[in-house]
Amino acid sequence: MLDKDGLAVLSTMKHTWKALAPRFANLDGSAVSVADCRAHTEERRKAGIKDGTIHTELGHLRMVLKWAENNSLISKAPHIERPAKPDPKEYHITRVEAARLRESANSPHIALAIRLLIATGARSTAALELTWDRVDFERGIINLRNPFDRTRRKGRAAVPMNDQLRADLLDAKKGAMSPFVIEWAGNRVKSIKKGLKAAGKAAGLPEVSPHVLRHSAAVWMAEDGHSMSEIAQFLGHSNTKVTEKVYARFSPNYLRNLASSLTF
Repeated sequence: MLDKDGLAVLSTMKHTWKALAPRFANLDGSAVSVADCRAHTEERRKAGIKDGTIHTELGHLRMVLKWAENNSLISKAPHIERPAKPDPKEYHITRVEAARLRESANSPHIALAIRLLIATGARSTAALELTWDRVDFERGIINLRNPFDRTRRKGRAAVPMNDQLRADLLDAKKGAMSPFVIEWAGNRVKSIKKGLKAAGKAAGLPEVSPHVLRHSAAVWMAEDGHSMSEIAQFLGHSNTKVTEKVYARFSPNYLRNLASSLTF
């Protein structure tokens, strides 16, 4: 799929193919049936894999088969049946819980990462790739876009920093030993899942994850009544409809004008 070269989805597809290969590797593309898809779904569910993951796996299979059809490698891409995509997770943490989580972090880089992820609404990868040259203290802006990364990734925004984040970043900058904002002993940190999990357990928030922090940031902004358009821009969403679908219901004004029409 050379026309997909550079897309971040390709690295994900390398992993999903490991799950798909045992059943689909030796099948002719046009011969894949609904029964094959259902068998894959049942097998993965028995292995404890959630429907969201299975939905993605079979979606990647559909993408490859559609590409094969478009490039005349098969006559027609078959229908790929997959489980319904689960609704977005509702779980988020409150401001009080976020403070407790940060206080429970057992190392400075985890505490800083918690502040950074919530204050910017950044995805984990964007936060961990952030370098000091993209932190503009004079203008109060953080550019989450990596200019040296040519991979076409999901939207990354340039966002303003609040006073709390500025203070934490200024303090961290004094002892910086590498170009990366989130570092450990002078080395770049590639994952905070383990440290965040430990902090979450200590804070009584065992379900916390980098995504939960981003999700919580969006919920807080919606609860404060900010527009979906502004929230979408802050999160780097390319389509406001995605933001509205997930976060509009958290807004205090959600459907309020409609409810006022129903008085009698």
